[in-house]
Amino acid sequence: MSLSEENRSTNRDDVAPGYQPESHEGGEGIAAYLIGLGLATLLTIVSFFIARTTLVWQPSIPVALAVLAIAQMGVHIVFFLQITTGPDNVNNVMALAFGVLIVMLVIIGSLWIMGHMNHNMMPMERIMEMQR
Repeated sequence: MSLSEENRSTNRDDVAPGYQPESHEGGEGIAAYLIGLGLATLLTIVSFFIARTTLVWQPSIPVALAVLAIAQMGVHIVFFLQITTGPDNVNNVMALAFGVLIVMLVIIGSLWIMGHMNHNMMPMERIMEMQR
C-alpha cells in the first residue's frame, strides 16, 4: 500500500463520535453514547416544555416541534447509528437517503390524497337521493 493510500485510510476527519474501527476499549465510545443520550434527553425535555407552555407563540409550536424532531433524528443518526459521510459509509448514507425518499413519498402522497378526497367524492345530495 502506498503512503497516500495509507493516509487516506487513516484519515479521521469524517468519523462518527465514538467510532472505534479496531479497538473496543470502551472509554471514548461510552462517552460518545452518553453525550448522545444527554442530547436526546435534552431535546425531548425541550419538546415537552414547548408543547405545554404558554411562553411560546401558539402558531409556532408545530414548527418548533418539527425542528426539534429533525434535530433528534440527527443526534440518533450520528451518535447511535454512527452514520457519517466518510468513504467507508457510502452504502449507509445511500440506504439512509433512500429511506428518507420513501418516507417523503408516502407523506406527500398521503397529503395529496387527503387534500383531493372531497373532489373525488359524490355530493351529499346525490348520496341522500340514492338512499330513498
